[in-house]
Amino acid sequence: MESFHAIELRHITKRFGKVVANDSIDLTLDRGEILSLLGENGSGKTTLMNMLAGIYFPDEGEILVGGKPVSIRSPKDAFDHGIGMIHQHFKLVNVFTAAENIALGLSGGGKLDRKAIAVKVQEISDRYGFGIDPNKKVYDMSVSEKQTVEIVKVLYRGADILILDEPTAVLTPQETDRLFGILRAMKADGKAIVIITHKLHEVMALSDKVAVLRKGKYIGTVKTSETNPQALTDMMVGRSVTLNIDRPMPVDPTPRLEIQGLTCLDAEGVKKLDNVSFTAMGGEILGIAGIAGSGQRELLESIAGLYPVASGSIHYTPVGADKAVELVGKPPMEIKKAGVAMAFVPEDRLGMGLVGGMGMTGNMMLRSWRKGKGVFVNRKDPNALALEVKERLEVVTPSVDFPVRRLSGGNVQKVLVGREIASSPTVLMSAYAVRGLDINTSYTIYNLMTEQKMKGVAVIYVGEDLDVLLELCDRILVLCGGQVSGIVDARTVTKEEVGLLMTRVGGGKEDVPHA
Repeated sequence: MESFHAIELRHITKRFGKVVANDSIDLTLDRGEILSLLGENGSGKTTLMNMLAGIYFPDEGEILVGGKPVSIRSPKDAFDHGIGMIHQHFKLVNVFTAAENIALGLSGGGKLDRKAIAVKVQEISDRYGFGIDPNKKVYDMSVSEKQTVEIVKVLYRGADILILDEPTAVLTPQETDRLFGILRAMKADGKAIVIITHKLHEVMALSDKVAVLRKGKYIGTVKTSETNPQALTDMMVGRSVTLNIDRPMPVDPTPRLEIQGLTCLDAEGVKKLDNVSFTAMGGEILGIAGIAGSGQRELLESIAGLYPVASGSIHYTPVGADKAVELVGKPPMEIKKAGVAMAFVPEDRLGMGLVGGMGMTGNMMLRSWRKGKGVFVNRKDPNALALEVKERLEVVTPSVDFPVRRLSGGNVQKVLVGREIASSPTVLMSAYAVRGLDINTSYTIYNLMTEQKMKGVAVIYVGEDLDVLLELCDRILVLCGGQVSGIVDARTVTKEEVGLLMTRVGGGKEDVPHA
């Protein structure tokens, strides 16, 4: 019996209209093994795993669990077969505690035995090294804690086959290391684990095997110990891809945004930004580095008029003008009327950036509807723009009118980044622009950022990958606890120096010009 695979997929096919998301895929997963599932955005990774989780049902093929054919038509069926999936976007009720979320949906006559739940949760925590408070409300939790609740939730239901979709997308390096330790403990306990990720260094560090999909087809499975990031990238894309970032020197950089003494408070009066000062230059890429929650989001949102400013100034100098415009106190529409051409790619792509029920054309129109005359909205320009973004960034969608919420996470990000860059900004701010994107598309986005820089745009790039920040940016501003701990030259600073600045305020190697 032990010789059977934990999971075996045979000739699995799934179609959405004319789009074949999965085309006759064969795949196996064994117990005590971590398998990384790789592929470009829209290659069918999440769709394939959603069939194991009972969210979709295959049009053709069969699924075997422990050597026996099974029918998985719902998440409950999946749990009955010991399969649990931790999704990229957590499915938790914010006002409930961890214990209540863990027990939610279980049969038990409606009465919640908190004591019994807490005991079992503690047992799971001790076994794998989780740190979880069963009585803590979800709205008080960090991203890492919420993810922990999701993992405990599937283990509580008896899952011994776990699927994690982009599990490290919003985790700090420290939280990622902790998660990897937990996954290794699960593997040692005989669990079978699948991880969908785009981060090749994590694939190399964690997995035993790597399975690659390309445009809905299964390309092959390789042992992690017998491959390397370049070979995996070539497998994913189907051709040789150059993994380097072009960084030309800034040409005639000019001050575009000048921030002085910027301080922001949250609803409880806690300082999110504390006396932040810097200048963003047209014709350069300014990177923003910091541990998650150091004030990156609040900084970009305050400049865009989306977050209240307690004190300080944000001066914007339009192209060709001598006089700066004060942005503090102006709402986003007034900032636009003042002549500020600013593109903003937010951290929460569907929550703030796009309307999920609209297609690409509709979302492009959100940027251009005010150009329309009379009572009719001009759909022609947005439609042409949608087609251009679809082609240039290789967005996988049945049509430009297909709802974006039904696209893969990476394709949603492509739509958002493409739309913002196409609006011809003079300031382009992006928060985690390549989060969830495959490596090939990530390099396309890096090149687009560099193109904007060479057009004289002031690019502010918030990123979590220090290697990319050091390769892409001209200068890096480091935030720690809402304060600027240093502004450094990205060409000469080391990764270790930036890492040190991320964990302490003050000190460091200053980049004096334009700092």
